[in-house]
Amino acid sequence: MARIYLIVAVLGTVIVWWFFGSYFVAHGPDVAGFIGSLFVTAPGTGFSLDLLMSIGLFWVWSLIDARRNGVAHWWVVLPTASFVGLILAMPLYFYLRERANAHPR
Repeated sequence: MARIYLIVAVLGTVIVWWFFGSYFVAHGPDVAGFIGSLFVTAPGTGFSLDLLMSIGLFWVWSLIDARRNGVAHWWVVLPTASFVGLILAMPLYFYLRERANAHPR
């Protein structure tokens, strides 16, 4: 499973950044404009808020789960969720968790 988690993390990152990158190529390093464009329509706002709240929940869950399961370097999911998304953070965390379970301390 660990290998599958890494494959999903890499593929998800490439796909997401294909779209994020196209925005930055067209608009330059306009982070405020990028964030603002997430909330242009009601469906976009709902989807963006759902995702942002899910990221927050995942951060809390991963902190608690990492402590329970001895997952080293779990905190790396915090910036990955912010700069790529859950498609990188979740499989990366699951990979780290698989490694912790395979090699308990």
